[in-house]
Order: sequence, then structure tokens, then C-alpha cells
Amino acid sequence: MRPTRPGLLVGIIVVVALIAWMVVREFYADLPIVPWTAIPTVLLLALGEAYSGWVTKARIDRKPDTKPVEPLAVARLAALGKASAYVGAVFAGVFGGFVLHTVQLFTRETPRFEFFIAVGSLLAFVVLIAAALFLEHACRIPKDPEDQRPR
Repeated sequence: MRPTRPGLLVGIIVVVALIAWMVVREFYADLPIVPWTAIPTVLLLALGEAYSGWVTKARIDRKPDTKPVEPLAVARLAALGKASAYVGAVFAGVFGGFVLHTVQLFTRETPRFEFFIAVGSLLAFVVLIAAALFLEHACRIPKDPEDQRPR
């Protein structure tokens, strides 16, 4: 499995944001109000992935007071990080499309409210992407046998 390229994630965000902006522009009046609940939920997911990355990195580096980690568990965590990065990029793009549309209607009350929720959701998904990339990075094994010694 190859590491996720951040440039590809940025490309996904931009393309999905443009598509979402075109769809939202046409159907904005028919869409339900953007829920604020995505923000704390995604931030909790990001916190969990960042913590898992921190613990996994310590276990792979064989820091004192840590148990060795199972290779299959590391592979699963790496897959989780990769999947979370891509899903986070797609949803960041969706909320980016909402931001692009609602910023144009900022003088009205409901679009202004949705603008702030969409910006918060966009930022939460960017935090999730960062945590997912950290988790994926933490799952790499050291290249040199010297790096596997306790520090």
C-alpha cells in the first residue's frame, strides 16, 4: 500500500467542491438546512485517529512501557487512515461547495447561518484529513534495524 498523496486529496476537495457548488446553486431552495452535528462528530473521529496514531507510533518504535503491536492491527489502522483521508476529502469538498454558494447570499439570515456551519464542517473535515494522514504515517515501519532499538 502506498502512502496517500496530499496533492491528490486537495484535488479531490477542489473537484468535489465545484461539483457541489453547481448542484447546490441549482437546488439550494429544496435542500434541508445543513446540520451542525457534523462538526463535533468529525472532530471526535479526528481525535480518535490522532490518538491511535500516537499510540501506534509509540508501540512500533518500542517505547518503554508499551507492548509490541500486531502487524495485522497496524495494517488495519493504515487502511482506516487512508480511507478516512479520502472520505474526509470528499466531504470537505461537499461543504466547500456549500461555502462557495452561501457566501454569495451572506446578507440573508438562513444562508449566513448555513455559511458558518459549512465553514465549521469544512474545517472539521480538514482536521480529520490531517489526523488520518498522521495515523497512516504512524503505521510505517522503520527502515533501518537500528530504528527498532528502544530509545
